[in-house]
Amino acid sequence: MSFKTVERKPLTLAERTYIPQILGGMKTTFKHLVKPKETLEYPEARPAILPGYRGVPTLVMDPNGREKCVSCQLCEFVCPPKAIRIKPGEIAAESTNAHVEKAPEEFDIDMLRCIYCGLCQEVCPEEAIWLQNVFSVSGYSRDEMVNNKQRLYELGGTLPDQHFKWDKKKAAEEAGNDAH
Repeated sequence: MSFKTVERKPLTLAERTYIPQILGGMKTTFKHLVKPKETLEYPEARPAILPGYRGVPTLVMDPNGREKCVSCQLCEFVCPPKAIRIKPGEIAAESTNAHVEKAPEEFDIDMLRCIYCGLCQEVCPEEAIWLQNVFSVSGYSRDEMVNNKQRLYELGGTLPDQHFKWDKKKAAEEAGNDAH
């Protein structure tokens, strides 16, 4: 095995004083001092959400405060990761909308499985599932990451409804009863 000795090039006067490196570092520092900030102080400052963003799926109520979900289970069947679990139920007989539709007894969305694809919102015939702009979902256990029916309605709230389906059904039923 042979070794080859390489002659080291002598440093210039500027290299020996480190002045070019110091000036280069100061240039970078001053450039970032006058540049606008690119980061946010999250979670105090929230980034702007672009239109069409698909966040957490939620359940919404109609403007009269009634559940829009009728337990058709289309969202459960179409969900690719099987994150939605629905147990169909009946509306209480004493409820004002008991004669119209059914409602889910249990409705769970596992946020650890959800891939935010939006198929549940697209397939819902009642427009009961909406993907909100919430993007920060956290929890200390797996159970906390499963949103139950109550939590889904808290996140979703009430959205304006242009169809007034339930009101039309109730009016049609009352008109039908008056005709007999």
